[in-house]
Amino acid sequence: MITGKFIYEGNVKVEFPDRALAHLQLAITTKIRRAEPFAFSWKEDVSTGGGRTIVWIHPGSSLVFKWEGSQPSTMDRTWVEALILTASSPSSLYLVPEPAKNSPAAE
Repeated sequence: MITGKFIYEGNVKVEFPDRALAHLQLAITTKIRRAEPFAFSWKEDVSTGGGRTIVWIHPGSSLVFKWEGSQPSTMDRTWVEALILTASSPSSLYLVPEPAKNSPAAE
């Protein structure tokens, strides 16, 4: 699996599959363009100590999205909308699974 990195404020780094990172990037930049700050959380891998990290994303945040692969992903609008919905919830933005192509949510 090709993985990319999300880097927050130059020192918080987490890896996501490239396809997921592309969808997270679109959801995050959409919220920033709307001037809607939000929390972004993820579970840390056991190899890095485990636990959970939460960062506060706002228009002044320093964010880097670094992909391992060179080909852009085709975007799934339903997945992006689901991510934006989580970012607007009290629980914060978190990576939700990509909807199945034959599910009602994907149509």
